[in-house]
Amino acid sequence: MTLRAIVLAAGMGTRMRSAQPKVLHDICGRPMLWYTLRALRAAGVDDLVVVTNHQVDAQIAALVAQTGGGRTVIQEPQRGTGHAVQVALAALPGGEGTLVIAYGDMPLVTQAIFEDVAASVDGDAGTALGLVTARMPLPSNFGRIIRKRESVVRIVEARDCSPKKLAIDEMNCGIYAFDETSLRLVIDKLTADNAQKELYLTDTVELLIAAGKRVVPVECADYRLVLGINDRVELANARELLNRSLCEAHMRAGVTIIDPATTYLEPDVEIAADTVIYPNTAIGGPSRIGSGARIGPNSQLYGAVLGQGVIVNQSAVYNSQLGDHVRVGPFAHLRGNSILGSDVHIGNYVELKNTVMHDGAKANHLTYLGDSEVGERANIGAGTITCNYDGVKKNRTEIGRDAFIGSNSSLVAPITIGDGAATGAGAVVIRDVAAGEHVVGNPARPLPKKGD
Repeated sequence: MTLRAIVLAAGMGTRMRSAQPKVLHDICGRPMLWYTLRALRAAGVDDLVVVTNHQVDAQIAALVAQTGGGRTVIQEPQRGTGHAVQVALAALPGGEGTLVIAYGDMPLVTQAIFEDVAASVDGDAGTALGLVTARMPLPSNFGRIIRKRESVVRIVEARDCSPKKLAIDEMNCGIYAFDETSLRLVIDKLTADNAQKELYLTDTVELLIAAGKRVVPVECADYRLVLGINDRVELANARELLNRSLCEAHMRAGVTIIDPATTYLEPDVEIAADTVIYPNTAIGGPSRIGSGARIGPNSQLYGAVLGQGVIVNQSAVYNSQLGDHVRVGPFAHLRGNSILGSDVHIGNYVELKNTVMHDGAKANHLTYLGDSEVGERANIGAGTITCNYDGVKKNRTEIGRDAFIGSNSSLVAPITIGDGAATGAGAVVIRDVAAGEHVVGNPARPLPKKGD
């Protein structure tokens, strides 16, 4: 069966009070529209079109391209949901099969919901439309479902409801699956005879029934999954629900999260079993964390790749790789594609930028290492800095195996410190230091050898 989709995302989202288009507002590290597109693709959608407006079309087209492809069409003027679908169908070549219609501001809708509503349609058996419904708390602005036993006979928008109909708690959630052939036969028969003077997609229910077709409800057990987002309060509520579901998925896979309410995750983060996440920790981007790690409290990881048994305590790690049994923090900052081997120690108030530290190297206190490479077992003393920027370009610092860099040393790049070399406390090193050589002073000079 061919499965296609139309996503409605042309609304201006004025209640967000934002210059940012509503469907591109962030929720757990992704635009809310991203979740709708991903769930549709996971449900087996082969082709989709997103209805946009002039202001957001370029941004949404870029997002569609990133999430599996498709096309956008501009709805201008905006004359309601039925008109939006008319515009989308005009851009889609005629086809047979099932057509799912969804909103771009409903990021909690799952793959299973789309699969269930699509499975309810059987054009050959006369079921032309399946629509998602949910029992919701009253009062509500959602359209009411009017049933006749197990079939839907009408949807009444809240603004058009009588007091009796407003007491109905089964709501239309705005997620539909049509037999596409049947939809195309009735979509141009919509009229604007309603309070909004718009073309309502929901009026297709009565048109399909008049044509002898059947419309069936597909009830969603948790109404929270089908709530749209219209303002920043609803955005925060949805973020809380989505973040909780992400945390629960990891916990069920063997990760201990001490406080899910203060642990903030993004989709596609990988965390191995027996890792513990402490409170006030955020993990995002393409991060991967090995087994037995301890992350937090008060830590942030983005694009971080961590080996087994890593400890990150009250620190930030961005776009960097940490080998097995690395210890970081507290109050450290790793960034700029830094790479740490196994058993490396990074202590309090240490910053690394674009730096490689090989197995067993240590920088335990008050240090900045930028554009550097530090050899195995080298020890970097407190207060050491690499002076990597000369006012024009960034320069490299190379520190050899088993080197000892004394406290408050300044290493003026480009410079090489050889294997087993040492600098005295407060040294300002402006020339290369040979393997095994010891230098002191400002500017640093070699210590005289015994017998000299």
